[in-house]
Amino acid sequence: MAPSSLQQLEAHDAFVSRHIGPTPAEVQHMLGALELSSLDELIDHAIPGTIRLHDPLALPAALSEVEALAAIRAKADRNVVLTSLIGCGYHDTITPGVILRNILESPAWYTAYTPYQPEISQGRLEALLNFQTMCAELAGMDIANASLLDEATAAAEAMAMLHRVHKKPPNIFLVDPRCHPQTIDVVRVRAEPLGIDIVIADPSTEPLEGVYGLLVQYPGTDGTVAPLEPVVQRAHEAGALVAVAADVLALVLLQSPGAAGADCVIGSTQRFGVPMGFGGPHAAFMATRDSFKRSLPGRLVGVSVDTKGRTAYRLALQTREQHIRREKATSNICTAQVLLSVIASMYAVYHGPDGLRRIAERVHRLASIMVGGLRAGGVEVITGSFFDTVWLRVADAHAVGAAARERGCNFRIVDATTVGIALDETTTRSTVEAVWSALGVQASVSDLDETVALGLPMALRRADEILTHDVFHRYHSEHEMLRYLRRLADKDLALDRTMIPLGSCTMKLNATSEMIPVTWPEFGHIHPLAPAEQTRGYVAMIESLEAMLVECTGYDAVSLQPNSGAQGEFAGLLAIRAYHRSRNEGHRNICLIPESAHGTNPASAQMCGMRVVVTKCDANGNVDVEDIRRQAEK
Repeated sequence: MAPSSLQQLEAHDAFVSRHIGPTPAEVQHMLGALELSSLDELIDHAIPGTIRLHDPLALPAALSEVEALAAIRAKADRNVVLTSLIGCGYHDTITPGVILRNILESPAWYTAYTPYQPEISQGRLEALLNFQTMCAELAGMDIANASLLDEATAAAEAMAMLHRVHKKPPNIFLVDPRCHPQTIDVVRVRAEPLGIDIVIADPSTEPLEGVYGLLVQYPGTDGTVAPLEPVVQRAHEAGALVAVAADVLALVLLQSPGAAGADCVIGSTQRFGVPMGFGGPHAAFMATRDSFKRSLPGRLVGVSVDTKGRTAYRLALQTREQHIRREKATSNICTAQVLLSVIASMYAVYHGPDGLRRIAERVHRLASIMVGGLRAGGVEVITGSFFDTVWLRVADAHAVGAAARERGCNFRIVDATTVGIALDETTTRSTVEAVWSALGVQASVSDLDETVALGLPMALRRADEILTHDVFHRYHSEHEMLRYLRRLADKDLALDRTMIPLGSCTMKLNATSEMIPVTWPEFGHIHPLAPAEQTRGYVAMIESLEAMLVECTGYDAVSLQPNSGAQGEFAGLLAIRAYHRSRNEGHRNICLIPESAHGTNPASAQMCGMRVVVTKCDANGNVDVEDIRRQAEK
């Protein structure tokens, strides 16, 4: 037997052999059954020569798992982790160790298939029911869903849902200028193909004639907490419906939007234990009135009881592509965001209402102490009532931002003379002192703690109880929480146990080495609006992946911005639509979609304002090319 070469012994192909596909012996067995001699011969038979790529791809050489981790570590080391005080909908958080180790880092949870099949998903469905209960109670609404992508797209879904449920909808949707800027941008993009006009104006003063719905941020992106009732009452008197984009931690202390009469509440659950991760992924939520439940997008978990009194969980109001009705579709939400929803729900289960209240009160007291010191030091605080965020008027915002970075903190630079500061669960006394130092203020946290006035008047605080269900009161010790998570995982079938004979973009057995960097601070604790010089590792990683995908696909450029496959479809169809409009061919609005296509395909086309025409398939699901040709010619 000839000795192996050094290159063979270095085993750069070990990742493939351990993680992807059959063994060489199994490959030969399958080739023999097909009466073929090699994989090359199989490819010759399967792929027409007219579309074959014969030249090798210009991709970097393969790395072993150890080398790949070292390469990722080198990129991580190019990121700079400072204390993030930027806010704008993203906050640093503490993932409890029992949740980090036993959910986020556990293949029993992160490899599980989207819970379309309740009989193998009872554990996750119970966790998602906890999530829905948490969101509905904090929002003060009747019902909540368990699957939205992020706060901005949730706001767009709310805009569309309120339009559907309005009996005689006009076409104007009013957006509060205090909404987060990314939310305003996404709502604008999503509104235009639907023929909805977006007006950015103060909902407390703007005329509401022709307005069918409003979106209000609570607290505002500037930190302002304003009473919701006057805005809601004014809207309802004008025949308009109200959606509130709310901060989940603030809702622990604030009067709920539901109590103020809101029709719909959306938000992100990121700050309930989910790392910022340069912007995501994070699970959003939507809570609304019971009467709107059949217009609610996304997943909705329900409870059934059989004739023997046994409880079971299932996806209610249809299964699989809920509310996606092909050419009559109203939403393309498909991804359940189960892993992130589970983390956020278990954060609430683990802390319980008293623990969440302590966290929220501590953040608010630190913010109040910080503001007290700033005002005593002559700094102009332009936010009125607040929870954890304030804006300041300064002479030179960029100079103040630089001073903050020297002290290990990132402020939000709003404009040339305005900075924003948002505190969170990870804020300490030394963080507050660093803020004061950056602004030339000297003060004592201990002294102010005894005298400072809080930023939330009692009139704005909630008086009702939160998280009253038993599940939020039982698992506050680590061993009880650990056992609860294990019991739920044992009710599920995930890829840590067996293969699942279903195809899905949400089903994956990620290699352990691929999951390890996810929880590194250099990736997890980076705010999406952090200064560019602090995110060079992220940018290098993104650009490297984009370059590889460009080489593989043959396109000129690749975007990684869409946060789900359905959002990718939508973005692509928007680009096609814009292309036709740029050529003065905007009338070309028909989208041909085979009847075997995924339900999100026609939904995405509908959301782009296109008219869906379904084409035929044969009994095996193959596209009927002749029907496609007839429809295209027509």
